[in-house]
Order: sequence, then C-alpha cells, then structure tokens
Amino acid sequence: MQNFTSSAITKQNLFDKLYKEALGLLKQLISTESLSRQEDGTAKIIFDFMQRHSVDVQRKGNNIWAFNKYFNSNLPTVLLNSHHDTVRPNPSWTINPFKPLVKDGKLYGLGSNDAGGCLISLIATFLYFYNQQNLKYNIVIAATAEEEVSGTGGIENILQELGKIDFAIVGEPTQMHLAVAEKGLLVLDCVAHGKTGHAAREEGLNAIYEALPDIAWFRNYQFENISETLGPIKMTVTVIEAGKQHNVVPDTCKFTVDVRVTDAYTLEEVLETVRKHVKAEVSPRSVRLQPSSISLSHPIVQAGLSLGRTSYGSPTTSDQALLPVPSLKLGPGDSARSHTADEFIYLDELQEGVSLYVQMLEKIVL
Repeated sequence: MQNFTSSAITKQNLFDKLYKEALGLLKQLISTESLSRQEDGTAKIIFDFMQRHSVDVQRKGNNIWAFNKYFNSNLPTVLLNSHHDTVRPNPSWTINPFKPLVKDGKLYGLGSNDAGGCLISLIATFLYFYNQQNLKYNIVIAATAEEEVSGTGGIENILQELGKIDFAIVGEPTQMHLAVAEKGLLVLDCVAHGKTGHAAREEGLNAIYEALPDIAWFRNYQFENISETLGPIKMTVTVIEAGKQHNVVPDTCKFTVDVRVTDAYTLEEVLETVRKHVKAEVSPRSVRLQPSSISLSHPIVQAGLSLGRTSYGSPTTSDQALLPVPSLKLGPGDSARSHTADEFIYLDELQEGVSLYVQMLEKIVL
C-alpha cells in the first residue's frame, strides 16, 4: 500500500487519495450492521483498514485506537475521536439502510451522517499526519463504540490506554462549524408519595396531587447562572406514571425529568438544587454525562475561526460528555439528518471535512 505521506505526490493528489480511501471505508461501514453494543463487524473493518495502511493499531472490546508513528511522550497529545455504532433504523426508510447508495451527490445509508462521515474523515486526517516527524503534538485516533446509548463500553473503557490527553476533537455532524460547548444530560426519576384510598370517599392522599407542585417547579424554575454559549439550563418533565384503576386513589406518582445542563453548573450542583426544592424522591440515572466546553482562545478554536468557521453551543450530547479534557465538537454533515429515515451525507461534505480537519491541525501541530 502506498504511503499516504509520500513526498513524491502533491498535496492535492494526497487529498484525492485520502478521500477515495475514506469513501470506500464509509461504504464498508454502512454495509455492516453496527447497532450499539453490536459493533464487532465494523470494529474489525476499521482495525483491518488501519493495518493495511501499516498503522500500529490496537483494539479493546469494539474500540479501536492508534498513535502517530513518531509518538513523543514529552509532547502534548490531541485526541481525534468519533463513533462507529448506529441507532436502529426507523420504519420510515424507503431504501435499504445497509446498502450504500450514491445518488445526486449524496451517499445514503445508516450511519453515513451520524457519525460515519466524521469518523472516516478523522481517520483520513490521522493517516495524513501518521508518518510525519517533528510534530508539536502527538495525535491519537480512537474509533469508539456505544456512543448512541452512552454505554460504559465505549470511550470511557479506553481512556487509560490513551494516556494523558491535552484536548480532543470529537467528530459529530456540525457542518464543520465549531461546537465549543455542549450541554450535559441529567435524567431524574422522581417519586411522589401519597396514601391509597377509595376514590368515592374522602380518604387517602392522592400522589398525583402531591406531584403537581414539583412538576410545576420543574416547569418554571430558572437557574441563576446563564452560559454564554449554551444559554439557560432546560428542564422538561417527559414521563408520568400513576394509578392502576379509576376508583383507587394512587399512593405513588412516578415522573421523569430530562435536564440539559450547561457549563455554568456541574450535574452534582443541579441535583443538589433540585433536591432542595421538590418534595418527591429524586434519583439520577447517571452523573456521567457532564457539560463540556473549550475556550474561544484555544489554538484549535482560533485555527477554525481563521478558516471562516463559526462557533456555537450545542444542545445535544455526545462522547464529549465523557472526556475530562477540553474538547471541540466538529465534523462534516448536519445533525438535523441524524437518526432520520434515508440518512445521507453529501460527498462534497466529506471532501471538505478531510480538508478542514487537516488545515486546522496543521496550524497547531506543524
């Protein structure tokens, strides 16, 4: 296999080769089912692809990673990360979600936009730098699993293997604009208690009525600190469950609250505030998915801004939430297409993705 970084070819020819290889890889990934926790097939495809390009690659579970050839432990390290698992295709697909289809400048297929296009663009970028010497940063690529279900067998499972990371680029479809902050996620299971009784008599304590003031509080409360990039914290009651028959006063009312937490608070701080204000029992499902951000003055952000990209705060969660380092969410494609029927990515978005990733990194690693 020809070395991607051979000085005998022009930079444009190099980009053309990178794009062709990356597109072929993406088609393979689309053709292989990779639902969360069932990514064995795509993990093998990525592992074999890296080996064919003479990369010293490693695997743990369904996570694949590799370091640049001339890794130097005295240098800072940048992580390039995206995921290769997908959601289950919804019933509205009009084409085979596992059969890549190129039509009208688009590549259709499950995972093409979220986040296959980002992943293969980052892999191509890694290959561009892999054999280069005298870089100012080490570069590590990680193709990880279980992102769509926030599973513990994904990026968290290999953080120790990656060593000290100074910052990360997380590949998610952002139209190659700079998501410099991302909301964290706190899911709260709440239980209001009452006392059972017959609905025809004045007896019992209705747990639904006990829950109503708490539900109203979640709807109306405003946290004092407002994030400059993400705005206010958003709390939404999404599920309510109470009662079993019409003539019995329910003694419990369970409800679920979706809380999107900004970088103005930690999940623990939000949880403490909630428990001070509501009477119901409050149990968080997890405090793993923390909000994240990176300074606008960070060199990688400045590199993107200098190339005409814009910055914004993202309301959706990704593996950024599990990375304990400054991170930037950035990638080809559009998040509005994620998890939709007949998912696609434009071919020119893939070309732009590789080019902009490389240009941004060149500004800081060379």
